[in-house]
Amino acid sequence: MLENPIKKQLIGGVFYTAISKYAGIIVSLVISAILARLISPEDFGVVAIATVLITFFSIFSDLGIGPAIVQNQNLKREDYSNIFSFTVYIGLTISLLFFCCSWLLGAYYKEEILIYICQILSINIFFASINIVPNALLLKEKKFKFIAYRTLIFQLVGGLISVFAAFMGAGIYALLINPILTSIGIFFVNFYVKPQSLVLKINCSSLKLISTFSVYQFLFNFINYFSRNLDKLVIGRYIGMSPLGYYDKSYRLMMLPLQNITHVITPVMHPVFAGFQNDLKQLSSHYLKIVRFLSFISFPLSILLFFTSKELILLVFGDQWIGSIPVFKILSLSVGIQIILSTSGSIFQAANTTKALFVSGLFSAIVNVLGLIIAILAFRSINAVAWALVITFTFNFFQCYWMMYCQVFKERFVIFFKHLVSPLIVTIIMAIVLYIVSDLTEDLYLILSLIIKSVIFVVILASYIQLRKEYDLLGLVKNKMKK
Repeated sequence: MLENPIKKQLIGGVFYTAISKYAGIIVSLVISAILARLISPEDFGVVAIATVLITFFSIFSDLGIGPAIVQNQNLKREDYSNIFSFTVYIGLTISLLFFCCSWLLGAYYKEEILIYICQILSINIFFASINIVPNALLLKEKKFKFIAYRTLIFQLVGGLISVFAAFMGAGIYALLINPILTSIGIFFVNFYVKPQSLVLKINCSSLKLISTFSVYQFLFNFINYFSRNLDKLVIGRYIGMSPLGYYDKSYRLMMLPLQNITHVITPVMHPVFAGFQNDLKQLSSHYLKIVRFLSFISFPLSILLFFTSKELILLVFGDQWIGSIPVFKILSLSVGIQIILSTSGSIFQAANTTKALFVSGLFSAIVNVLGLIIAILAFRSINAVAWALVITFTFNFFQCYWMMYCQVFKERFVIFFKHLVSPLIVTIIMAIVLYIVSDLTEDLYLILSLIIKSVIFVVILASYIQLRKEYDLLGLVKNKMKK
């Protein structure tokens, strides 16, 4: 088990982050379901391209500064002021550059509306940049409860306004309200709690204190961008905006479990585990417990999503999104690997080895790019792109954890994979049962089929865990009932 102080911090942080994320997943699904019925797949495709592009420009305003602030234990108030001022200047510069590039981007994708979308979203880059220091300080001080409630409130308010705007005929512009409102609102709330001073002349010594960590973090973010977003860029350019809309909707739905399971844990892991940067054996030991726990959720969940793809797409988004079903089914096979893999960055950060994170990310990017190029050139279909991602993510899973355990922790690779054996066994059992059940529920109502498969998923997983004594679920339930 985790040591009590660490366990308390981790559970506390995860609890409040979970409140935000799991309430957020309900809000997100409801809002997405409504907007999917009011806005066309092509409009979703255009916004998907704009979002990918703005993410690229945001990398140059972020520069890995946030995690570096969390990791460094020696920064003073004067250092924070210098770093904050740097983010203001760099954020203003990058946002203006993105605004000016909007005409080139619109011409490249042959979509005039993309020009105006990019110009409006340039606001996001500026506010995301100047929010880096206040937000990092909240994470460093482990203010997880505040961060959770703050995020949920803006997600809810922004979503409701977006839906209202869509009903009033705002069309594609309704999709921009939530991200813009959220970025502006979160900055002002964070700045109120963690005010910073703006200085005209920056003392570069403050930047040097975090440069070693932040440079490799930035390089990782840069190459990870291409690893994560090249699929949307090439689909939009070579296959079309409408197929991109179907693909992006499938990808976003696939990402919901990823974002709302690991993204509950990963924001907490780095601040909590940063104290183990000089004790890598303890860090490895604590992390393996998290990996094992996540494996029992992620691998079986991947199979459930595969066998409920039709029900989920049609129930959540409606019949006009039927073209997303094959893509979602393929992408769901990568969910288990992605959930575990997405926690690795926090461990590289906590181990103070962002250089290893960069090297691992570089290999991942090369593999992903090659896979996507082959899929586009040879097949030119969104299904082929989805299969390319599943294959490359699987390869990168192995190379990432080889890097972590053999190069960083100096331990045997087999130690990591021993913790995955039992979760993989229950996943195979789940796949066999749901394959049989899928044939029997083919003609049932979608909602009834989804309920049956979900109940079977819970029963098999809970029974296996309890009978194998992996975790004492009955004991946990009894304790909760006594309380």
